[in-house]
Amino acid sequence: MLVLEYKIKGTKLQYQAINEAIRTTQFIRNKAIKYWMDAPREDNINKVALNNYSTALRKEFKFVEELNSMACQSATERAWSSIDRFYSNCKSKTPGKKGYPRFQKDNRSVEYKTSGWSLHPTKRRITFTDKKGIGEVKLLGKWDIHTYPVKLIKRVRLVKKADGYYCQFSIKTEPLSESRIANGEVGLDVGLEFFYSDSNGHHEPNPRFLRKAEKSIKHAGRQIYKKEKGKTERRKARQRYARKHLKVSRQRSEHAKRIARNVCKANALVVYEDLRVKNMVKNHCLAKSINDVSWGLFRHWLEYFSAKFNTKTIAVNPKMTSQKCSDCGAIVKKSLSTRTHKCNCGCELQRDVNAAKNILNLAYGTLRDAKARDGQSQSNATGLATSTLLGETLVEQVARVKVESPL
Repeated sequence: MLVLEYKIKGTKLQYQAINEAIRTTQFIRNKAIKYWMDAPREDNINKVALNNYSTALRKEFKFVEELNSMACQSATERAWSSIDRFYSNCKSKTPGKKGYPRFQKDNRSVEYKTSGWSLHPTKRRITFTDKKGIGEVKLLGKWDIHTYPVKLIKRVRLVKKADGYYCQFSIKTEPLSESRIANGEVGLDVGLEFFYSDSNGHHEPNPRFLRKAEKSIKHAGRQIYKKEKGKTERRKARQRYARKHLKVSRQRSEHAKRIARNVCKANALVVYEDLRVKNMVKNHCLAKSINDVSWGLFRHWLEYFSAKFNTKTIAVNPKMTSQKCSDCGAIVKKSLSTRTHKCNCGCELQRDVNAAKNILNLAYGTLRDAKARDGQSQSNATGLATSTLLGETLVEQVARVKVESPL
């Protein structure tokens, strides 16, 4: 599914109509959650029952009836998504809180399906045909939505952000594959000192977007409380504060996207750590820095671009990768403040580079074990051991395995 986003240009009345549609979506979702809470256990409320409940709400409330019927169904689908996630966490016995559904109070979007809207022939304008009164709005952006047939557009979402209103199109299509510029193999060790360090010795600088903008954000936050409640100046101060946070969020996303694309474009194998960021941010001393570096976002885009460039990605357990010597395999204990790895075997590397090499070696072991399980491994009668050192690529390793005895 491909998502294209345009900024909307409309009148003040149209923006008010969009806000009303967003509030209606929130109302339907919360009513569906309440309906599920109050229902007896034997009723077995499911997705279909919630969709039928949206029909009952349309008959009961006039402002709900004004919203497109499929948009009402999308609102109940959001409720069912939170309910289903709660059920899944309970069945899988996820540790900690299970995510019991809550009422929403800050909804910022309304979603239409295949009805309730129509595109202008130029595809630079869109008209919403329900009774909320949004009407025709102009689409501002450089995306080439005109290259896709209208029948491939499965969802249209109106989103309210700090700097305006946006229209998102969900298009059912697969991303076009591209060719790689190289076929390298790299292990990545993410961190706070550097965004990541790879097994080749390269350090990607950590941009620290939030840290750089923190002074300005705090100043904008203080200005809010200097304005009188209920006044226009206070509302404008809140908008300035929100726009600064939105800018940081966009900077993180674009940075992670660009770096992930470059890594996948230049490598046939990318290995990274399987981190549990949710647990790591419980450390109050490092939580802000961990959230600022956005490891989870970087991993998401790595997995996306790996399919685009036909790159193999492997997530490995990061346990002991910083303590283990990548050359001889010995354990060299070191604290977080120790940034250089020194081993008795003579290996001396920057701590994160050593960890990245261990991460890549773990992937080699995983691939070797997978081949053995599939019955693809062959006998090595010459006594040559299959190397997993970084000096040899996977192709060279396979070539050595295929060397057979003269006998």
